[in-house]
Amino acid sequence: MAKVRGLLLAGLLGVLLTGVLPVSAADAAPAPAPVTGVAITQVGDLAQVPPGPVLDPTQTDKANAEKTKKNLIAGGAAVVLLAIVFFGRRHRIKRRKAQGG
Repeated sequence: MAKVRGLLLAGLLGVLLTGVLPVSAADAAPAPAPVTGVAITQVGDLAQVPPGPVLDPTQTDKANAEKTKKNLIAGGAAVVLLAIVFFGRRHRIKRRKAQGG
């Protein structure tokens, strides 16, 4: 069994090292030949890429103001809830100590 395993390993190693199997299709394709001595005279035939979206600064400022307002409201609610939890626990601890527990 060891001989068969060794022969298989040697055969696979030989195939990989000799390059019988192509690595990828891109490596097997021939490279295009460089064009020399030809001048490009017309540039207008190229397709024009449309410009990106146009952003309106007033809409951007309005959206930023709304986002800031929402963040402030969420932050205020978080602070109120944190205060309720903090003072509720403090009140519960004082009540337990007063009862002798």
